[in-house]
Amino acid sequence: MRSIDIILKKRNGGELSQAEIDFFVQGFTRGEIPDYQAAAWAMAVYFKGMSEAETVNLTMAMVRSGKQLDLSRITPVVADKHSTGGVGDKTTMVVAPLVAATGLPVGKMSGRGLGYFGGTVDKLETIPGFRANLSDHEFEEALAKVGLVITGQSPELAPADGKFYALRDVTGTVESLPLIASSVMSKKIAAGTNCIVLDVKYGKGAFMKSLADAVALAEAMVAIGRGVNRQIRAVLSSMEQPLGYAIGNALEVREAVETLQGRGPADLLELAFILGSQLLIMAGRAEDEAAARTQLRAVLDSGAAFAKYKAFVANQGGDTRVLDRPELLPQAHFIEELAAPHSGYLKTMDAEQIGIAAHSLGAGRKTKTEPIDPAVGLVLYRKVGDRVQAGEALLQIHAPNREAAELVKADLLTAYTFSQETVKPPALIDRII
Repeated sequence: MRSIDIILKKRNGGELSQAEIDFFVQGFTRGEIPDYQAAAWAMAVYFKGMSEAETVNLTMAMVRSGKQLDLSRITPVVADKHSTGGVGDKTTMVVAPLVAATGLPVGKMSGRGLGYFGGTVDKLETIPGFRANLSDHEFEEALAKVGLVITGQSPELAPADGKFYALRDVTGTVESLPLIASSVMSKKIAAGTNCIVLDVKYGKGAFMKSLADAVALAEAMVAIGRGVNRQIRAVLSSMEQPLGYAIGNALEVREAVETLQGRGPADLLELAFILGSQLLIMAGRAEDEAAARTQLRAVLDSGAAFAKYKAFVANQGGDTRVLDRPELLPQAHFIEELAAPHSGYLKTMDAEQIGIAAHSLGAGRKTKTEPIDPAVGLVLYRKVGDRVQAGEALLQIHAPNREAAELVKADLLTAYTFSQETVKPPALIDRII
């Protein structure tokens, strides 16, 4: 078998066999197939696509490229939640303890943010002492002891994905649906979880700008999961405006804590209930969404979900005092409010523009090694549909200094449009696949 023949077959629109995909993936992972041939193959996939069977085979070839965790020794069902990312998306820090507090173990390997928002790991690391680089053994121990563990991605799991992603990032092939879907799902499957809910976001503040593209990605990932006997569902959620009110790493930790204490934004809590309900239903812990919501509401109201969050943070070395006293979290050196230029109802909020502004303050990174300022970001006061008066504060800027705050003001104001007529907020959820 020759790599050039596999490249030509895909370039010409042919369907690759499992053996051909295995040969190419393992060869590239071992360094036997050079980068330039892997780049040519990725570009062929980008233009010609892949069938459902090819995408499943690609995913499993990536899984077999490294270590696979077997969590069945600990518990028969392990839940996981994955988000495609968005502005203000701190949902994992709410969903995971809610679900774990009902008795369903949650084990998640999470990535860092790249772009204008931080990842879950970045946010959790704003908690002093929190360790997000657990070994596989520590991951399993934490799952058994606490029933909730979140750690950074292990380099031993699906190493082929890491190599392919680095290559795609510099060859213009990131936006290939089968390559995205296999990248996400290979890590989930290798991590040993068997009950997965996907939060696939669409809109200006999301990676997938159109609903149609988000649906296609969701369907591809669900097909992969079902193809390897995983319980899996995808929730299509809107990112036309930021989720919740806080944008920025420490600010989002604080809002997640408030939500687990019953004082959080309605949209964040609703999305957490929807995602958590899907996990409980798939795991056989609830017959329907109403029964699942009853369980989630009970652990929220009793304080069990917040207690689970504190136990999880403590077990991974974090200082839980900041959860009881969020003012101990990193604080920005300069805080200033931005006033509304007009009176009226908020018609639109460009989540991407708002995210870029937060990134400019230091809340995101351009490269994987670039540091993030944990303290900076934005706190919104108003969302789409709210009435505002000219001169009233729209949001609060948390910046490293006055000069940085001044630089983002104009861009932030262009993210808002106003209407004299009442405005209906955008739907939070489009569908569940």
